[in-house]
Amino acid sequence: MLAFTGSRLDRADNLRADPDAIAGMMNWRARLLALDGLMPGLGDDGALAWSSLAEAPEGCELVFLGTDEGKPCFAAVPDRGDVAPRMANPALWQAMASLRPDDLAIYGGARSLVDWHARHRFCAQCGGKTVLAKGGWQRDCTNCGAQHFPRTDPVTIMLVEYEDRLLLGRGLGWGEGRFSALAGFVEPGESLEEGVAREVFEEAGVVVRDVRYVASQPWPFPSQLMIGCHATAEADAIALDETELAEARWFTRDEVRAALAGDGPFVAPPAQAIAHHLMTWWIEE
Repeated sequence: MLAFTGSRLDRADNLRADPDAIAGMMNWRARLLALDGLMPGLGDDGALAWSSLAEAPEGCELVFLGTDEGKPCFAAVPDRGDVAPRMANPALWQAMASLRPDDLAIYGGARSLVDWHARHRFCAQCGGKTVLAKGGWQRDCTNCGAQHFPRTDPVTIMLVEYEDRLLLGRGLGWGEGRFSALAGFVEPGESLEEGVAREVFEEAGVVVRDVRYVASQPWPFPSQLMIGCHATAEADAIALDETELAEARWFTRDEVRAALAGDGPFVAPPAQAIAHHLMTWWIEE
C-alpha cells in the first residue's frame, strides 16, 4: 500500500451539504485531530492523537473529515498555511515514518484540506472574504458568491527506461548522491502521456514513447496527486537543463536494487514516496 492511501474514515459526502447535520455532530462524541500547526500530534502509543472539540482554538474554523466507526472527526484550520519546504523538516519525516498506514492517510488528507483553507481565505475572483461551507469541502465568497473547492494538482512522476537502465535525476539543492524519478506538473491542455514526454524532454533532453500508467499517490505537500508512469526512451543521450536538475544519470537494474537496499551508488527516495514504490515495481517486474 502506498503512503497516504487507505484511510479508514468514511467521508460521508451525504452529510457535507447539510449544515444542520454537521452542527448536530459537533457534540461530546466528536473527535478533534491533534495538529501543531500542520504537524501531526502523536499519542504515547505513536498513533495520531485525538481530543474533543472543547480543545479547538477559540474562533477557529472546523473541517469535517468524516466518520470513524460512527464518530464524527474534525480538524481545525491553522492561522497560516505551509510555507517551509518539506525536506527542511526532519521531524515531519520522522513522524511520517512512525505512523501506521491508516493514520498516515488520515493525516495526509487532513493536512491538505486545512492547509488549503488557511491559504484561501479570500476570493480569487473578487478578493472578497471567503467562509467555510459544505463541512469544509468548499469555501464561498461573501461578496460575489463564487464557490471555491479544495484543489489537487496532478503531477507526473516517471521511470524512463532504456536497455534495462533507468534515467534518474538529482534535484536542485538536493544532497550529493540523492536521486529520484523525474517529475513535473501536468500543464493545461495536455494529457498525462504528453506531460510525461514534455517533462522528460525539458529536463533531460530525452525523447520517450510508450507511456503507461503504473500507480498514483496523494502527496499532501501541499496537495498533489502523484501519477506514476513508465516510459521507454528512444536513445540514452542526455541534454541536461541545469535550471531544472543538478544531475541526471542512467542506472542499471543491479544499481537500483542495491540503492533500494541502502547500499548502492545513490541514495534512493524514502519508502513513503511513490518514486520508491515505482523503483521497487520495476525491479520486481
